[in-house]
Amino acid sequence: MPGLQGVIIATPTTAHDWMVRKAIDKGLHVFCEKPLTLSSAQSRSLGATAAAKGLVAQVGYHNRFIGTFREVKRLLDAGAIGTVSHIQGQAYGPVVLKRPKPSWRAKAGGGGCLYDYAAHPINLMNWFLGTPETCNGAFLKSGFSAEVDDEVYATLGFACGATGQISVNWSDHSVRKMSTRIAIWGTSGIIHADRQEIQTYLTGTTKTPPDYKKGWTVRYITELTPPVTFYLRGEEYSAQLESFSESIVKHKISQQNSFHSSAETDETIEMIRAAAESGGTVGTYRHHEAMPRRAGFVGRMMGR
Repeated sequence: MPGLQGVIIATPTTAHDWMVRKAIDKGLHVFCEKPLTLSSAQSRSLGATAAAKGLVAQVGYHNRFIGTFREVKRLLDAGAIGTVSHIQGQAYGPVVLKRPKPSWRAKAGGGGCLYDYAAHPINLMNWFLGTPETCNGAFLKSGFSAEVDDEVYATLGFACGATGQISVNWSDHSVRKMSTRIAIWGTSGIIHADRQEIQTYLTGTTKTPPDYKKGWTVRYITELTPPVTFYLRGEEYSAQLESFSESIVKHKISQQNSFHSSAETDETIEMIRAAAESGGTVGTYRHHEAMPRRAGFVGRMMGR
């Protein structure tokens, strides 16, 4: 098609690899829905091919465009809560509440709760702390689905020494729509965030960022969301497509939601699946220096 510069691919995941590859071969910029593929190796290959051609290659992990989660990233990069010790990622929703009818989502090729739902908090955890080194205590449970999982639980270990836990259930009757939450503990503070607000507790032992104070600070999505030029389902969906189109126009390749960062999420998903199937630990644990322990009352009295 004359004048066509980019395409949006929003098909079932099993078709992503060959469709994205065809678009790249034709020199087209690509926005692909998540997950990029069902294989981190395929995702990395697509990323390398797109980069070699200088093409914009973006994946639809919209949470990275939500103001509260962007603020979490900013605070972590600024060292506001010190050294991160633990992170929790949760997502719950009422997607599958009875035996599903035959569809791509109900089949193994659709990826199940792990690929379709858990990918969102996992992608945020990757954004904040990188790809985990280890995974254990992983469980993939099916309540209503026959071919795929409906619940995902796992413990992760990161290179920085932090541990992480993922808890996801798309068969939750108690929620009206999908909710994604992140909680992070550090040596100098705590962060709790979802789509509506970010709650931050700072001990005051590190430099306090502007608009924050020692103790609790609550900031809302309304003050953290920049304006968008059009509305599509939600500001974050509009913002990610604005980013894609602006990257094409300005010839600037953003790394925020790149094929490479998506491959990190695919790799984490593979670790969780492998750990669940083996019942053991996947990855290699590296010894990390213990964080300094805070002295209790007796320790302080004795000068410890």
